[in-house]
Amino acid sequence: MYSTHVSSSFISIHFPPSISKNHKHTKIHRSKLHTSTPKMSLNQNPNTTSTANLINTVTKLLWGQSLPPQLLISTVRSSWSATWQLMMSQLAPSDPSGSYTRPASQFRLYESNSPPNNLHLYVGLPCPWAHRTLMVRALKGLETSIPVSIASPGIDGSWEFRVWPDPAKEKVVPGLDIANGCKTLREVYNLRRGGYSGRSTVPMLWDVEKKEVLCNESYDIIEFFNSGLNGIAGNPELNLSPPALKEEIRKWNDIIYPNINNGVYRCGFAQSQEAYDKAAEVLFRTLEMLEDHLGGSRYLCGDVLTLADVCLFTTLIRFDLVYNVLFKCTKRKLIEFTNLHGYLRDIYQIPKVAETCNMGQIMEGYYKILFPLNPGGINPIMPSGCEDEVLSKPHNRDSLSLDSKVVQHSVS
Repeated sequence: MYSTHVSSSFISIHFPPSISKNHKHTKIHRSKLHTSTPKMSLNQNPNTTSTANLINTVTKLLWGQSLPPQLLISTVRSSWSATWQLMMSQLAPSDPSGSYTRPASQFRLYESNSPPNNLHLYVGLPCPWAHRTLMVRALKGLETSIPVSIASPGIDGSWEFRVWPDPAKEKVVPGLDIANGCKTLREVYNLRRGGYSGRSTVPMLWDVEKKEVLCNESYDIIEFFNSGLNGIAGNPELNLSPPALKEEIRKWNDIIYPNINNGVYRCGFAQSQEAYDKAAEVLFRTLEMLEDHLGGSRYLCGDVLTLADVCLFTTLIRFDLVYNVLFKCTKRKLIEFTNLHGYLRDIYQIPKVAETCNMGQIMEGYYKILFPLNPGGINPIMPSGCEDEVLSKPHNRDSLSLDSKVVQHSVS
């Protein structure tokens, strides 16, 4: 996840001759500016606050309580549009139509790789891809065997390690790098032999002994956690990818990944109206298909929780919290889908899953950091449907029959 932070230490204002002539005796005293400064919160930048006060004073001097001149509005609009396009091109690479194109992971984990003995997991709580790995790690009972360092997004969008006080004591929270003592995730990537100049993403599985990135592809990691570490897992009997269901899991992933997991990002990061309209139409058509399917099936593949459910859950848990508002996925809220929201609550209530869902950190990581999508950085109130009290309500999905209807695994 990337964002751009622009700061300014001062602004030079040049008055046109006509203004200077009419107001040649007008002076703006620093002391008067300071007396009108509102009380500043701990999160505010003092330079930004004083700059805003100066701009407010000058604009009142120039045109009083009237709206700014049309020329100024047009100029600012054009400048912001150009700047937004520039920032979005770095934040979210797109194809010629303006559709978001997700970069491929650079470090893959293949079955031929022999698993190292000393592994460490790096994650960030806002990231749905990293959330997958936290969930499977918890469900398989790998918390002791695979330690984790939880990064938080810095003001520039890069991942950094710092102590983060959080009232949600029962949830996972960001902290320090307990494996390498680095201040940023980029520093960790750079520890590998030959260094690293690519994107420093989460999740990332680290080989502690070799000081090497083992993998930064989320699906490779959850497959590995599910079946490659049973010798050290606390719950080795759990299999989230049974051989008999592998093909069905693959079919569901082929639907969920492009249309929902990546689909919400294709809505939020669209750089043209055409790209947004297409992404939103596919997203909600897929959600409606899933709503129908889950009316007769407890999980995607029947009565068995699988990796496909894990991948769907980490997007759904963020839907009303973030994607509905910030990513403009506004046609319907998830809570308006009876079966999908019941399915969400069902998985949330599985032991250890809720502990991996820190809603405050998820909101902080999106609304505060994705500057091009939310320039003001205002963090909205959490939707009531995302509160633990609501998510813990009975779902009654255990009553669904094993004889669920056959569904065509395609979205035209």
